[in-house]
Amino acid sequence: MSTVNIPRLDLNNYINGSGADRKQFSDDIGRAFNETGFVTITNHGLSKQLIDDLYEQVKALFALPDATKLKYEIPGLAGQRGYTGKGKETAKGFKTPDLKEFWQIGQTVTDGSAIKDQYPDNIVVEELPSFNSTTREVYQKLERAGKHLLRAIAVYLNLDESYFDDKVHNGNSILRTLHYFPILDPDSVPADAVRAGAHEDINLITLLIGASADGLELLTREGTWFPVKAHGEDLVVNVGDMLQRLTNNKLKSTTHRVVNPPRELMKNSRYSVPFFLHPVSDMDLTSLETCIDAQHPKVYPDITAGEYLDERLREIGLKM
Repeated sequence: MSTVNIPRLDLNNYINGSGADRKQFSDDIGRAFNETGFVTITNHGLSKQLIDDLYEQVKALFALPDATKLKYEIPGLAGQRGYTGKGKETAKGFKTPDLKEFWQIGQTVTDGSAIKDQYPDNIVVEELPSFNSTTREVYQKLERAGKHLLRAIAVYLNLDESYFDDKVHNGNSILRTLHYFPILDPDSVPADAVRAGAHEDINLITLLIGASADGLELLTREGTWFPVKAHGEDLVVNVGDMLQRLTNNKLKSTTHRVVNPPRELMKNSRYSVPFFLHPVSDMDLTSLETCIDAQHPKVYPDITAGEYLDERLREIGLKM
């Protein structure tokens, strides 16, 4: 029997609902994150107009000449800000790079916190002023939605609802705009090259704003690949490895990938925009005592979020 449980949940039921509504939302997201690691979310705070504007700007960015984009690829930032070109990121355990290019936007600290010194400035796209303002707005709205989702998860884990609040305030979150570029001659790329090799995300949770084409798949517990699709402007939300470590595998960081389209469609671009919700670097990812017992002994060594991120960036080739 299949264990694929990807419920469609209404975030407004948690933010503004009754006590019963809030408990139901928390139970539903916890159960899905325990079983498959994926949900889809509606009423998340991003309007259709904002999403349309975002994708318009993303397409304009990647349509810029390669020479223009490359001037925004900054050595030493490990791809954490600005542009990362084709052939630079490789999924953990793979040798062939993914068929993609991307641009990353990070945290903007506005409250005077000293943590600002830990983060490089975001890179401003001179040619597309609306790209900068639109992605900043999207970043803020997804961060807000993510904080509410983490509160629901905290309740499911029998933690104080605000457990994650101070850990993600001014966190090291990343908004990634992705372009899976056209392959005009499929025979010219390695046979094992794919848009995104099978991987798990590094962070606490990922909030994905749709995509311009199908291709996202998750690996079920039975070892089969299952396509993940969202309704309209819904977000796809999944568990990352940091949350899996914290919960000693109670919440599941599910392996997923982006497969190549049929050969005749490889000439078409695919765009997507995930938001990787990270905590501050000094968050302790030591597994919660409440998630450890005789049937579930502690699996992971103790580590901070910053140490773990550094380790993973090296594994995927973005940091030397």
